[in-house]
Amino acid sequence: MILETERLILRKLEEADAERIFLMDSDPEVMKYIGVPVSTDIEESRQLIRMIQKQYDENGVGRLAVIEKDSGLLIGWSGLKLLTQETNGHQNVLELGYRFLPESWGKGYAMEAGIASLSYGFNELNADVIYAYAHSEHDVSNYILRKLGFEKTSEFEEPDGICFWYELKKREKIKKV
Repeated sequence: MILETERLILRKLEEADAERIFLMDSDPEVMKYIGVPVSTDIEESRQLIRMIQKQYDENGVGRLAVIEKDSGLLIGWSGLKLLTQETNGHQNVLELGYRFLPESWGKGYAMEAGIASLSYGFNELNADVIYAYAHSEHDVSNYILRKLGFEKTSEFEEPDGICFWYELKKREKIKKV
């Protein structure tokens, strides 16, 4: 599966992506609101990629590598995954997520990748609703989710703090990228 936008290619994660994923997940600023420790070994990134590849096989969906067309570099990941473990009372629902390297922040890539992922979820997977959540103090992520059209419907507690829970229901027309 490949999604393409004006500036991005979203494709399945590959083993060769481990170095760039490690670069991202070892950055304390990137991981500040994630609720998991900063990566300290590239093997953790390889394991993450294998876990996501397993999700592709088992669930038919998983996070995708985000490649910047101009540079050809992996700048992060984005996309839908099936929440197989209960989160805020929800299970076996589609959830949008994203994570990007700092040099790609502020360029609209999360919005662009988010629109493509939502379009795929609603138009190809025929989802009626897609969920998302973000740490309550992560202002940028919460702003992006609201700008994508998500509505905050509740809050829940995680070990690292309060998270806002969002939902986006299928509309008549989903913006195409």
